[in-house]
Amino acid sequence: MLVAELQELEEVKNLVTRGQQLGVLTFGDVSTAVAEVVFNTSMTGYQEVLTDPSYHGQMVVMTASHIGNVGVNAEDVESSRPWVQGFIVREISPLVSNWRATESLPAYLARHGIPGISEIDTRSLTRHLRTAGVLKGALATDGTPAARLVELAQRWAGLDGRDLVKEVTCAHPHTWEEGAAPAWELAQAHAVAVGAPLVVAYDFGSKWNILRRLTSYGCRVVVVPADTPADEVLALAPTGIFLSNGPGDPAAVTYAAAAVRRFLTTDIPLFGICLGHQILGLALGGRTYKLKFGHHGGNQPVKDLVSGRVQITSQNHNYAVAPDSLPPEVEVTHWNLNDGTVEGLRL
Repeated sequence: MLVAELQELEEVKNLVTRGQQLGVLTFGDVSTAVAEVVFNTSMTGYQEVLTDPSYHGQMVVMTASHIGNVGVNAEDVESSRPWVQGFIVREISPLVSNWRATESLPAYLARHGIPGISEIDTRSLTRHLRTAGVLKGALATDGTPAARLVELAQRWAGLDGRDLVKEVTCAHPHTWEEGAAPAWELAQAHAVAVGAPLVVAYDFGSKWNILRRLTSYGCRVVVVPADTPADEVLALAPTGIFLSNGPGDPAAVTYAAAAVRRFLTTDIPLFGICLGHQILGLALGGRTYKLKFGHHGGNQPVKDLVSGRVQITSQNHNYAVAPDSLPPEVEVTHWNLNDGTVEGLRL
Protein backbone atom coordinates (compact mmCIF):
# COMPACT_ATOMS: atom_id res chain seq x y z
CA MET A 1 0.00 0.00 0.00
CA LEU A 2 1.31 3.48 -0.86
CA VAL A 3 2.27 5.89 1.92
CA ALA A 4 -0.39 8.33 0.71
CA GLU A 5 -3.03 5.58 0.97
CA LEU A 6 -1.90 4.74 4.50
CA GLN A 7 -2.13 8.39 5.50
CA GLU A 8 -5.61 8.69 3.95
CA LEU A 9 -6.79 5.57 5.77
CA GLU A 10 -5.49 6.94 9.07
CA GLU A 11 -7.30 10.26 8.46
CA VAL A 12 -10.59 8.44 7.78
CA LYS A 13 -10.16 6.30 10.91
CA ASN A 14 -9.61 9.45 12.95
CA LEU A 15 -12.80 10.97 11.54
CA VAL A 16 -14.77 7.81 12.27
CA THR A 17 -13.57 7.03 15.77
CA ARG A 18 -13.46 10.56 17.16
CA GLY A 19 -15.85 11.06 20.05
CA GLN A 20 -16.73 7.42 20.66
CA GLN A 21 -19.50 7.14 23.25
CA LEU A 22 -21.57 4.19 24.52
CA GLY A 23 -20.30 1.94 21.73
CA VAL A 24 -21.46 4.36 19.01
CA LEU A 25 -18.90 5.64 16.53
CA THR A 26 -19.18 9.22 15.37
CA PHE A 27 -18.02 10.65 12.06
CA GLY A 28 -18.49 13.75 9.99
CA ASP A 29 -18.88 17.09 11.73
CA VAL A 30 -18.48 17.64 15.48
CA SER A 31 -21.88 19.14 16.28
CA THR A 32 -25.47 18.51 17.35
CA ALA A 33 -28.39 18.19 14.94
CA VAL A 34 -32.15 18.20 15.58
CA ALA A 35 -34.46 16.98 12.82
CA GLU A 36 -37.12 14.50 11.73
CA VAL A 37 -35.83 10.93 11.66
CA VAL A 38 -36.69 8.93 8.52
CA PHE A 39 -35.31 5.73 7.02
CA ASN A 40 -34.22 4.98 3.45
CA THR A 41 -34.32 1.42 2.09
CA SER A 42 -32.07 1.91 -0.97
CA MET A 43 -29.13 -0.47 -1.22
CA THR A 44 -27.01 2.04 -3.16
CA GLY A 45 -26.96 5.76 -3.87
CA TYR A 46 -26.21 7.30 -0.48
CA GLN A 47 -24.56 10.26 -2.19
CA GLU A 48 -27.76 11.00 -4.13
CA VAL A 49 -29.72 10.70 -0.87
CA LEU A 50 -27.45 13.12 0.95
CA THR A 51 -27.71 15.78 -1.77
CA ASP A 52 -31.46 15.49 -2.42
CA PRO A 53 -33.00 18.81 -1.24
CA SER A 54 -36.20 16.93 -0.35
CA TYR A 55 -34.35 15.68 2.76
CA HIS A 56 -33.85 19.18 4.14
CA GLY A 57 -34.90 19.18 7.80
CA GLN A 58 -34.43 15.43 8.20
CA MET A 59 -31.77 13.01 9.40
CA VAL A 60 -31.64 9.77 7.45
CA VAL A 61 -31.27 6.19 8.67
CA MET A 62 -29.87 3.93 5.94
CA THR A 63 -31.14 0.34 6.16
CA ALA A 64 -28.29 -0.97 3.97
CA SER A 65 -25.69 -2.37 6.36
CA HIS A 66 -22.46 -1.02 4.87
CA ILE A 67 -22.21 2.66 3.89
CA GLY A 68 -19.29 4.72 2.58
CA ASN A 69 -17.33 2.04 0.75
CA VAL A 70 -17.47 3.83 -2.63
CA GLY A 71 -16.67 7.25 -1.19
CA VAL A 72 -17.89 10.48 -2.78
CA ASN A 73 -17.36 11.88 -6.27
CA ALA A 74 -18.22 15.05 -8.15
CA GLU A 75 -20.68 13.50 -10.62
CA ASP A 76 -23.24 11.70 -8.45
CA VAL A 77 -24.61 14.74 -6.63
CA GLU A 78 -28.21 15.93 -7.01
CA SER A 79 -27.54 19.51 -5.87
CA SER A 80 -24.69 21.81 -4.89
CA ARG A 81 -24.47 20.49 -1.30
CA PRO A 82 -25.81 17.79 1.04
CA TRP A 83 -29.12 18.72 2.69
CA VAL A 84 -29.62 16.08 5.39
CA GLN A 85 -29.21 17.28 8.97
CA GLY A 86 -27.64 14.05 10.17
CA PHE A 87 -26.71 10.56 8.91
CA ILE A 88 -27.27 7.28 10.79
CA VAL A 89 -25.73 4.01 9.57
CA ARG A 90 -25.03 0.47 10.73
CA GLU A 91 -21.40 0.48 9.66
CA ILE A 92 -19.34 3.29 8.15
CA SER A 93 -16.55 2.04 5.91
CA PRO A 94 -13.01 3.17 6.83
CA LEU A 95 -11.88 2.37 3.28
CA VAL A 96 -12.86 3.91 -0.06
CA SER A 97 -12.79 1.60 -3.06
CA ASN A 98 -14.03 3.21 -6.28
CA TRP A 99 -12.08 4.63 -9.18
CA ARG A 100 -14.25 7.77 -9.35
CA ALA A 101 -14.03 8.61 -5.63
CA THR A 102 -12.36 11.90 -4.75
CA GLU A 103 -13.16 11.96 -1.03
CA SER A 104 -14.29 9.71 1.82
CA LEU A 105 -17.84 9.99 3.12
CA PRO A 106 -16.76 11.03 6.67
CA ALA A 107 -14.52 13.77 5.25
CA TYR A 108 -17.30 14.96 2.94
CA LEU A 109 -19.82 15.24 5.77
CA ALA A 110 -17.27 16.95 8.02
CA ARG A 111 -16.56 19.51 5.28
CA HIS A 112 -20.27 20.31 5.02
CA GLY A 113 -20.99 20.45 8.75
CA ILE A 114 -23.12 17.29 8.99
CA PRO A 115 -22.74 14.87 11.93
CA GLY A 116 -23.05 11.12 11.55
CA ILE A 117 -23.16 8.07 13.81
CA SER A 118 -22.30 4.44 13.12
CA GLU A 119 -22.65 1.10 14.95
CA ILE A 120 -26.41 1.67 15.23
CA ASP A 121 -28.89 -1.21 14.94
CA THR A 122 -30.58 0.45 11.98
CA ARG A 123 -33.01 -2.43 11.41
CA SER A 124 -34.33 -2.12 14.96
CA LEU A 125 -34.53 1.66 14.61
CA THR A 126 -36.38 1.28 11.30
CA ARG A 127 -38.90 -1.12 12.84
CA HIS A 128 -39.49 1.42 15.61
CA LEU A 129 -40.08 4.21 13.07
CA ARG A 130 -42.49 2.00 11.12
CA THR A 131 -44.48 1.40 14.31
CA ALA A 132 -44.33 4.85 15.89
CA GLY A 133 -44.17 6.92 12.70
CA VAL A 134 -41.86 9.83 11.94
CA LEU A 135 -40.17 11.03 15.13
CA LYS A 136 -38.27 14.11 16.18
CA GLY A 137 -34.67 13.28 16.95
CA ALA A 138 -31.45 14.80 18.17
CA LEU A 139 -28.00 13.52 17.22
CA ALA A 140 -24.70 14.63 18.75
CA THR A 141 -21.07 13.99 17.93
CA ASP A 142 -19.78 16.71 20.28
CA GLY A 143 -20.44 15.06 23.63
CA THR A 144 -23.84 16.66 24.34
CA PRO A 145 -25.44 14.64 27.18
CA ALA A 146 -28.31 12.30 26.29
CA ALA A 147 -30.75 14.10 28.59
CA ARG A 148 -30.03 17.38 26.81
CA LEU A 149 -30.61 15.72 23.43
CA VAL A 150 -34.00 14.43 24.54
CA GLU A 151 -34.89 17.95 25.66
CA LEU A 152 -33.80 19.43 22.32
CA ALA A 153 -35.89 16.91 20.38
CA GLN A 154 -38.97 17.48 22.54
CA ARG A 155 -38.75 21.26 22.24
CA TRP A 156 -38.18 21.28 18.47
CA ALA A 157 -41.20 22.61 16.56
CA GLY A 158 -40.94 20.05 13.75
CA LEU A 159 -41.61 20.46 10.03
CA ASP A 160 -45.42 20.50 9.82
CA GLY A 161 -46.62 23.85 8.52
CA ARG A 162 -43.06 24.99 7.71
CA ASP A 163 -42.15 26.33 4.28
CA LEU A 164 -38.78 24.69 3.61
CA VAL A 165 -38.95 25.36 -0.12
CA LYS A 166 -37.70 28.94 0.24
CA GLU A 167 -34.59 27.56 1.94
CA VAL A 168 -33.62 25.27 -0.96
CA THR A 169 -34.86 26.99 -4.13
CA CYS A 170 -32.57 28.84 -6.53
CA ALA A 171 -32.11 32.58 -6.07
CA HIS A 172 -32.53 33.60 -9.71
CA PRO A 173 -33.89 32.16 -12.97
CA HIS A 174 -31.33 30.34 -15.07
CA THR A 175 -31.05 28.13 -18.12
CA TRP A 176 -30.19 24.48 -17.59
CA GLU A 177 -28.10 22.98 -20.38
CA GLU A 178 -26.40 19.90 -18.92
CA GLY A 179 -27.52 16.57 -20.36
CA ALA A 180 -27.63 13.15 -18.75
CA ALA A 181 -24.34 11.80 -20.13
CA PRO A 182 -21.95 11.04 -17.24
CA ALA A 183 -18.85 13.17 -16.98
CA TRP A 184 -16.46 10.28 -17.66
CA GLU A 185 -17.94 9.76 -21.15
CA LEU A 186 -16.19 11.60 -23.94
CA ALA A 187 -19.39 12.85 -25.60
CA GLN A 188 -20.74 14.61 -22.53
CA ALA A 189 -21.79 17.84 -24.25
CA HIS A 190 -25.47 17.97 -25.10
CA ALA A 191 -26.66 20.57 -27.55
CA VAL A 192 -30.32 21.54 -27.48
CA ALA A 193 -31.65 22.68 -30.83
CA VAL A 194 -32.83 26.23 -31.30
CA GLY A 195 -36.62 26.22 -31.31
CA ALA A 196 -36.86 23.08 -29.15
CA PRO A 197 -39.80 22.89 -26.72
CA LEU A 198 -39.32 25.22 -23.76
CA VAL A 199 -40.02 23.74 -20.34
CA VAL A 200 -40.11 26.11 -17.36
CA ALA A 201 -39.10 24.15 -14.25
CA TYR A 202 -40.24 25.46 -10.88
CA ASP A 203 -37.42 24.76 -8.43
CA PHE A 204 -38.99 23.62 -5.17
CA GLY A 205 -35.76 21.73 -4.44
CA SER A 206 -35.23 19.99 -7.75
CA LYS A 207 -32.74 17.18 -8.15
CA TRP A 208 -30.27 17.89 -10.93
CA ASN A 209 -30.82 14.58 -12.68
CA ILE A 210 -34.45 15.51 -13.36
CA LEU A 211 -33.26 18.59 -15.22
CA ARG A 212 -30.65 16.49 -17.03
CA ARG A 213 -33.36 14.12 -18.23
CA LEU A 214 -35.47 16.99 -19.58
CA THR A 215 -32.59 18.31 -21.67
CA SER A 216 -31.73 14.77 -22.80
CA TYR A 217 -35.23 14.47 -24.24
CA GLY A 218 -34.58 17.58 -26.34
CA CYS A 219 -36.19 20.27 -24.19
CA ARG A 220 -34.87 23.74 -23.52
CA VAL A 221 -35.09 24.17 -19.75
CA VAL A 222 -35.39 27.40 -17.79
CA VAL A 223 -35.33 26.96 -14.01
CA VAL A 224 -37.18 29.56 -11.92
CA PRO A 225 -37.38 30.20 -8.16
CA ALA A 226 -40.31 28.68 -6.28
CA ASP A 227 -42.06 32.01 -5.68
CA THR A 228 -41.95 33.18 -9.31
CA PRO A 229 -45.36 34.70 -10.18
CA ALA A 230 -47.38 32.89 -12.81
CA ASP A 231 -47.47 35.89 -15.15
CA GLU A 232 -43.67 35.98 -15.32
CA VAL A 233 -43.62 32.33 -16.37
CA LEU A 234 -46.39 32.82 -18.93
CA ALA A 235 -44.43 35.72 -20.42
CA LEU A 236 -41.76 33.18 -21.41
CA ALA A 237 -44.34 31.38 -23.59
CA PRO A 238 -43.42 27.90 -22.34
CA THR A 239 -44.41 24.71 -24.14
CA GLY A 240 -44.77 23.01 -20.76
CA ILE A 241 -44.37 23.70 -17.03
CA PHE A 242 -42.66 21.30 -14.63
CA LEU A 243 -43.24 21.32 -10.86
CA SER A 244 -40.26 19.77 -9.07
CA ASN A 245 -39.73 17.74 -5.95
CA GLY A 246 -38.90 19.49 -2.69
CA PRO A 247 -38.97 19.30 1.11
CA GLY A 248 -41.54 19.95 3.77
CA ASP A 249 -45.27 20.49 4.01
CA PRO A 250 -46.95 21.24 0.63
CA ALA A 251 -49.79 23.12 2.37
CA ALA A 252 -47.23 25.70 3.54
CA VAL A 253 -46.18 26.56 -0.03
CA THR A 254 -49.29 28.63 -0.70
CA TYR A 255 -47.70 30.88 -3.34
CA ALA A 256 -46.90 27.83 -5.49
CA ALA A 257 -50.47 26.55 -5.39
CA ALA A 258 -51.69 30.02 -6.36
CA ALA A 259 -49.41 30.05 -9.41
CA VAL A 260 -50.55 26.58 -10.45
CA ARG A 261 -54.21 27.62 -10.20
CA ARG A 262 -53.39 30.36 -12.71
CA PHE A 263 -51.73 27.83 -15.04
CA LEU A 264 -54.80 25.61 -14.86
CA THR A 265 -56.75 28.34 -16.67
CA THR A 266 -54.43 27.96 -19.70
CA ASP A 267 -53.87 25.07 -22.09
CA ILE A 268 -50.18 24.67 -21.16
CA PRO A 269 -49.34 21.10 -20.04
CA LEU A 270 -48.38 20.75 -16.36
CA PHE A 271 -46.30 17.93 -14.89
CA GLY A 272 -45.45 17.59 -11.22
CA ILE A 273 -43.53 15.03 -9.16
CA CYS A 274 -43.24 14.60 -5.40
CA LEU A 275 -43.94 18.02 -3.83
CA GLY A 276 -44.92 19.34 -7.27
CA HIS A 277 -47.53 16.57 -7.59
CA GLN A 278 -48.91 17.47 -4.15
CA ILE A 279 -49.02 21.19 -4.96
CA LEU A 280 -50.92 20.38 -8.14
CA GLY A 281 -53.39 18.40 -6.03
CA LEU A 282 -53.85 21.38 -3.71
CA ALA A 283 -54.35 23.74 -6.65
CA LEU A 284 -57.08 21.44 -7.94
CA GLY A 285 -58.94 21.84 -4.66
CA GLY A 286 -57.59 18.74 -2.94
CA ARG A 287 -56.10 18.22 0.48
CA THR A 288 -52.73 16.79 1.56
CA TYR A 289 -51.83 14.89 4.70
CA LYS A 290 -48.65 13.57 6.31
CA LEU A 291 -47.76 9.92 5.86
CA LYS A 292 -46.97 7.86 8.96
CA PHE A 293 -43.31 7.35 8.03
CA GLY A 294 -43.10 8.52 4.43
CA HIS A 295 -41.83 6.76 1.32
CA HIS A 296 -38.03 6.80 1.16
CA GLY A 297 -36.13 4.29 -0.93
CA GLY A 298 -35.95 2.35 -4.16
CA ASN A 299 -38.50 -0.41 -3.63
CA GLN A 300 -41.96 1.19 -3.63
CA PRO A 301 -44.49 -0.87 -5.69
CA VAL A 302 -46.83 1.34 -7.71
CA LYS A 303 -49.73 0.15 -9.88
CA ASP A 304 -50.72 2.00 -13.03
CA LEU A 305 -54.53 1.83 -12.84
CA VAL A 306 -54.88 2.44 -16.58
CA SER A 307 -52.61 -0.35 -17.85
CA GLY A 308 -52.61 -2.58 -14.76
CA ARG A 309 -48.83 -2.65 -14.81
CA VAL A 310 -46.91 -2.67 -11.52
CA GLN A 311 -43.54 -0.94 -11.31
CA ILE A 312 -40.97 -0.83 -8.51
CA THR A 313 -40.18 2.85 -8.04
CA SER A 314 -37.72 5.12 -6.25
CA GLN A 315 -39.43 7.65 -3.97
CA ASN A 316 -38.79 10.29 -1.35
CA HIS A 317 -41.84 12.05 0.01
CA ASN A 318 -43.57 12.52 3.36
CA TYR A 319 -47.01 13.77 2.30
CA ALA A 320 -49.77 12.46 0.04
CA VAL A 321 -52.87 13.79 -1.71
CA ALA A 322 -56.17 12.65 -0.18
CA PRO A 323 -58.14 11.04 -3.06
CA ASP A 324 -61.57 11.79 -1.53
CA SER A 325 -60.75 15.52 -1.54
CA LEU A 326 -60.21 15.77 -5.30
CA PRO A 327 -62.96 17.04 -7.63
CA PRO A 328 -64.64 14.43 -9.88
CA GLU A 329 -62.85 15.58 -13.04
CA VAL A 330 -59.50 14.51 -11.55
CA GLU A 331 -58.57 10.89 -12.28
CA VAL A 332 -56.32 8.96 -9.91
CA THR A 333 -53.96 7.02 -12.19
CA HIS A 334 -51.46 5.36 -9.81
CA TRP A 335 -51.70 3.69 -6.39
CA ASN A 336 -48.98 2.70 -3.95
CA LEU A 337 -49.50 -1.01 -3.26
CA ASN A 338 -47.85 -0.82 0.18
CA ASP A 339 -50.28 1.62 1.76
CA GLY A 340 -52.91 2.49 -0.88
CA THR A 341 -51.84 6.12 -1.24
CA VAL A 342 -52.14 8.21 -4.39
CA GLU A 343 -49.00 8.16 -6.56
CA GLY A 344 -50.40 9.74 -9.72
CA LEU A 345 -53.29 11.84 -10.94
CA ARG A 346 -54.44 13.26 -14.25
CA LEU A 347 -56.68 16.10 -15.28
